[in-house]
Amino acid sequence: MHFNELINTIKNRRDALKVTQEKLAELSGVGLRTLKQFESRKGNPTLLTLQKISEVLGMEVCLKIRKVTTTT
Repeated sequence: MHFNELINTIKNRRDALKVTQEKLAELSGVGLRTLKQFESRKGNPTLLTLQKISEVLGMEVCLKIRKVTTTT
């Protein structure tokens, strides 16, 4: 999932649940400024921040690491 798609998914979920940015910030423990920057594509949230936001919205962040092929 690309970053813009991730932002859209989280924003859409927040809207669907009728949760304001202010309420999401409060419930997740993430600063309102951080949340607003993230949703406006200006921020660079940590994985922990994404996890906190996602948990409140009933979502889960999964990290997938691709195998690296080495040539010898």
